[in-house]
Amino acid sequence: MSSAEPAIVVHDVHLARGTTRAVDGVSFTVPRGERFGVIGPDGAGKTTLFRMLTTLLVPDRGTAHVLGHDVAGAPWAVRPQLGYMPGRFALYPDLSVAENLAFYADVFDTTVEAGMARIAPIWSQLAPFTARRAGALSGGMKQKLALCCALVHRPTLLVLDEPTTGVDAVSRREFWDLLDTLRGDDLTIIVSTPYMDEASRCDRVALMQAGRFLAVDTPAAISAGFPLPLFALRAADRIGMLATLRAFPHAVGAWPFGETVHYTDARTGLAPDAVLAELRAWAGSRGIADLEGEAITAGIEDVFIHELAERERAA
Repeated sequence: MSSAEPAIVVHDVHLARGTTRAVDGVSFTVPRGERFGVIGPDGAGKTTLFRMLTTLLVPDRGTAHVLGHDVAGAPWAVRPQLGYMPGRFALYPDLSVAENLAFYADVFDTTVEAGMARIAPIWSQLAPFTARRAGALSGGMKQKLALCCALVHRPTLLVLDEPTTGVDAVSRREFWDLLDTLRGDDLTIIVSTPYMDEASRCDRVALMQAGRFLAVDTPAAISAGFPLPLFALRAADRIGMLATLRAFPHAVGAWPFGETVHYTDARTGLAPDAVLAELRAWAGSRGIADLEGEAITAGIEDVFIHELAERERAA
């Protein structure tokens, strides 16, 4: 595979699971060295797509080339070059940390010593626990061990399927910090996650729902492409505020975000202060006298919710 050839080229891939279109016409390209994120909720089709890329499933239609090889026609040419970390902990709980790592190195006909340069930043955090059984590790340490095992044979492509699901926020951040240490090593990474806040850690992201990609671009470009005015609003009666905003004649959408409600207005020509004044008057006439807020820049989650709502309206 030449350095100019993309790591992943997927064209119009389809795969049905019974009556469900798990992957429905997905196309995308991932250049070498990129960190590409697939962002979407549970059931969006992320895992099915990743299982196709790792040669575990064959598409019903369309083509998927990974590292220059067709995943359906040449799976054994692809597999030695992949590092795969599934969402659930898949190592051997009764083996020690060191034994798990040695086993995975042996599977790929290499040694831990040969792969240590790649895994050293991660392994340094596991080194005090090498004799501990894998099943006795904390969630964050299990993540790090699984990542070491996926990298010990120095793969060209690292496939991470929801690697941070089920761990605490600190461990999630530490995991992404570890991925940052792998940059500049000619390693392509494709990662799926249901956490919208992790999108900013990727070079480009695809928003996925119901087997389809809703958008593919850099996180900044996706956020900048939000087409309508957006506001973060607050009031003591948050539930009442939400219902009141949704009833406003110019409302496109209103959704709870933490302690605020993100409100989208249909009008693009008004100054934010004018829109806020109208919203305060509307809310005040319906018993919400303490409405406050400000115009904000859309995040990935705002874009995702807006795209879903637009597609539902179109359908």
